[in-house]
Amino acid sequence: MSLTFYLALRYVFARKRAMLMSLFGIIFGISFFVITQAQTSGFQEYFIKTILGTNGAIRISDRFQNMDETVSKISQDGKIKFKFQNREGAKYIKGIDYPDKIRNALTAFPSVNGISEVFEDNAILQTKSRSQSIQLHGIKISDHLLVSDLKEQVTHGSISNFLRDNMGIIIGSRIAERVNLKVNDRVNIVGKLENFQLRVSGIFESGVSDIDKKRCYISLPTARSLSGTRFGGSIFQVGIATPEKAPQIAAQIQETIGHRSVSWQEREKVWLDVFKALRVSSAITVSSILLLSGLGMFNVFAIMGIEKTRDISILRSIGFTRADISSVFLWQGIIVLFFGIIGGIICGLLGTFIVSKIPMQIRGIFKSDTFVVNWDFTHYGWAILIASLFVGLATWIPARRAAKVEPAKIIRETL
Repeated sequence: MSLTFYLALRYVFARKRAMLMSLFGIIFGISFFVITQAQTSGFQEYFIKTILGTNGAIRISDRFQNMDETVSKISQDGKIKFKFQNREGAKYIKGIDYPDKIRNALTAFPSVNGISEVFEDNAILQTKSRSQSIQLHGIKISDHLLVSDLKEQVTHGSISNFLRDNMGIIIGSRIAERVNLKVNDRVNIVGKLENFQLRVSGIFESGVSDIDKKRCYISLPTARSLSGTRFGGSIFQVGIATPEKAPQIAAQIQETIGHRSVSWQEREKVWLDVFKALRVSSAITVSSILLLSGLGMFNVFAIMGIEKTRDISILRSIGFTRADISSVFLWQGIIVLFFGIIGGIICGLLGTFIVSKIPMQIRGIFKSDTFVVNWDFTHYGWAILIASLFVGLATWIPARRAAKVEPAKIIRETL
């Protein structure tokens, strides 16, 4: 044990109350930072999972044609390096006209791991007591399960019922509650051209309010028959292995096949910005605890530097250098910071676990019955970095002042 570390340890225990207050400030600051970041990022990650499991990573829809020529160059990462284009004469054609050709083109992208053709249309769901406007999604269930979490979202009935019955329908939970429907009930679906009697094969709950109160799934041929559309008008819902790279892949797909391709990041930009703002806001708010703890340590060390000028002069006169005096103060900050980090990590882990068990039913943008937390060790890294920054500044400034004490001057003044 070095002499400077020993002296620092003695000074820490000599001011137990002040050092404990600083220590608790660091512990609470780190633990609260970790807990709040775990909550906000947990809700964000769960929201992303819900969106990917409901609407897919990429949505491919309308085809556009430019009446004027387009010159463009796109790199492998999906970024357009050069582009000359005139959109004034562009003609947009609704939906996908040749799904088999587009599907074959999409399979050439190595990151694509699922493609589902979806035919969307509006219809009326009628029961004996009331009717309800709905959004029909005609799907091939085997393909759609590759790009969604529909199987896990079904709360009543089953996907196997839907597979066995070509005239089956899977309806949203909010629709089922409103019109009082149960599995195996018969409903009348009125489309633009036809109306069919369908059997309820299942009831799903995605947790997204706008989806659960409007959306219903039926087979793709049935959906086309209801609307009288034999070909075209459908969209593709695409699943990819790396959802975080969806914008780059969507740009590549759009340039390749000439259809509008929208990534989930572009589609949900508003909500992602909201979650980002919440994370930054909570980080700034909780960091104020660490800032206050750093200010407290600064006051303690500043007063100590004033009170210990005579001791510092004696140490300087017996051979201690300015660097040695600074290290005595710095070691005190390091000791308090070290135990603060250990305590903060332990309290952060324990607090995050407790919060994750708190019952709280959430419906609206996703479905959850408890607080959702994200166990990400980068939260601990950021908390430790911020605490180290504040404590380091709070320790370094008094240490620098203490090192400037001139022993001869202090000794003359005390004689």
